[in-house]
Amino acid sequence: MNQNPDAPPALLTAGVDGGTFRLRRANRADLPAMVRLLADDALGAGREALDDMAPYERGFEAIDADPAHLLMVGELLPYGDQSGPVVATFQLTFLPGISRQGAWRSQIEGVRVAAVLRGQGIGKLMVGWAIGESRSRGCNLMQLTTHQSRTAAHRFYEQLGFEASHVGMKLTL
Repeated sequence: MNQNPDAPPALLTAGVDGGTFRLRRANRADLPAMVRLLADDALGAGREALDDMAPYERGFEAIDADPAHLLMVGELLPYGDQSGPVVATFQLTFLPGISRQGAWRSQIEGVRVAAVLRGQGIGKLMVGWAIGESRSRGCNLMQLTTHQSRTAAHRFYEQLGFEASHVGMKLTL
């Protein structure tokens, strides 16, 4: 069944258990599925509001209009299908800097894979694509933050070569 006939073209396609994983830029029709993924854990459930899409729509429009930001979604296509449901998402941002001799860096955030599909390599495919895209845009560093309670996420990122080299801090405004 075609979930999103106006979906942008795939930037990555790979076979996974149950079909084909396809990574592509998100479009506005994907937003409800993206928010559901963000809300699908203990931390997200406390900070996301599925009943009011207006703030997410404003955020999507701002991100989508800025070439320094990419909102991505992954679909799982059952074998033979043209499209499938959104099962993963992340945001990738490209940041200029003065430190590190004027190096560009990328920041990946909001990385989510549907709970029933974790452990199948989808997250690794997405982050691998993001690393390649960051390199192609001249970035010398990729950074991310992950909540201290997300120990499984820490192990995942460490397996991909990330190092817990800094202490991150946030201030809610």
